[in-house]
Amino acid sequence: MKYKFIFILSLVITGEIKAQNRNSIWCFGDSAGINFSNINNPVPITTAMRGRGSCVSIADDSGNLMFYSNTYSYLTLVWNALNDTMTNSYPMGGGGWYNELQIVPFPDGQNKYYLFYQNIAGFIDGIYYAIIDMNTVWGTPGLGEVIIKGQQITNHRIADCLQAVKHGNGRDWWLITKFADTNLTTLNRFIVFLVTPNGISNPVFYDFNDATDMDFQKIIFNTAYTKIMCLNILGYMCEFDFDRCSGVISNPHVIYPEITTFPYNRVFWEGAYSPDDSVFYATTSRASGNNYGYLLQYDLTATDISASCDTLDSATVPIGTGAVRLAPDGKIYYSRAYESPGVNSYPYADSMYNYINMNLGVINEPDNIGAACNYQPFSFYLGGKRTYYGLPNNPNYDLGALAGSVCDTLTNLTPDPSPLGEGSIKVFPNPAKEKVRFEYSEPVSENSQIEVYDNLGVMVKKIILTKGSISTTFSINDLPP
Repeated sequence: MKYKFIFILSLVITGEIKAQNRNSIWCFGDSAGINFSNINNPVPITTAMRGRGSCVSIADDSGNLMFYSNTYSYLTLVWNALNDTMTNSYPMGGGGWYNELQIVPFPDGQNKYYLFYQNIAGFIDGIYYAIIDMNTVWGTPGLGEVIIKGQQITNHRIADCLQAVKHGNGRDWWLITKFADTNLTTLNRFIVFLVTPNGISNPVFYDFNDATDMDFQKIIFNTAYTKIMCLNILGYMCEFDFDRCSGVISNPHVIYPEITTFPYNRVFWEGAYSPDDSVFYATTSRASGNNYGYLLQYDLTATDISASCDTLDSATVPIGTGAVRLAPDGKIYYSRAYESPGVNSYPYADSMYNYINMNLGVINEPDNIGAACNYQPFSFYLGGKRTYYGLPNNPNYDLGALAGSVCDTLTNLTPDPSPLGEGSIKVFPNPAKEKVRFEYSEPVSENSQIEVYDNLGVMVKKIILTKGSISTTFSINDLPP
């Protein structure tokens, strides 16, 4: 059982309560974005992006945008918090896909960041990185600069599925992707790197020999970071176990095998887990002769997951299938592009504004099955901006150590260089399964406490806080389902 918390606190600390602050700013599409700093009222924002696919962003602990990146016409662009090109960022290569960018903070807390990106598969293969230094030397203070770029860590042809997740020690990072091959050999190969204060490790490979290595495939972590769902455009869907301590990927559970003969009528595009990891959502494309793209729901608790498939939405021209992403507010957002018949719709012409590309769909209660998930198409207005196929591929920057595990051995970690804003509270992980940690920007006063209520308004836990403390960790194992 996992618990998602919305806290009402009797702390003598003022200000808005925020969670997952470093992922609170999304930048995507045609100058579109969302600010999730207030998870009860996310608002559209304006960005400098002009990209149909890959994008990634990071905010500080107070939810203020630091920088973001996207691919455009085989370039990787980096933007600062003022929506200007970051110092020394141009030019950088890029593949122009959908999930090929990741931002990883330096594990030793120097206020520096890796930006991992892929180059043009089949022409300039491999994974590369740039280093972004927010301790600005030549640029405007606080806006950052690219101090290193074009550093290759592998020359393998890489699929469109680059992901990062924190090591179980809460400091280092795993960088995970898939192999691609023009010969479409059957290896189903994962590639795993470890990012530590000493640098980036050599790759480790995991082969499962049950699916084709292709450019377009996706890997999606569950919210507990114990599972990886793999999808490809030949209809393959398989869930693997993942170990945050060792980086080992194992135990494939095939939900759908690949389709090996025509018609290829199950063309998976993207996916997302629900907050409690009990439901999985997938989108399919109209490619390979299909006339419709679908939004599908799967019950991961079912004995036969494939048989639990429920179609939530279907669409044909001019509506193009895009990404689904779990957002900081616990809802899943669905992006779809406008594809004008007979006209190149990327980039959009100035006249191409409509309900399709000016809104996102929202699954409001994604842990619920069927109509109870409250899916509302085209219901989040982007403030006059437009979306394409992609949504931010942000890792969980606020993920903590795997408490109580064999790899939770680090002490006195360097604190994040972005301090908590005045009057703010950091709550993580959220959702949580075993423990919750509170960090406060100011020492708590006397007679302060945390009260936890269930969804019926009944108080189920009270924690008395020590005067002067700046953090509290408590177990939720004793809470009822």
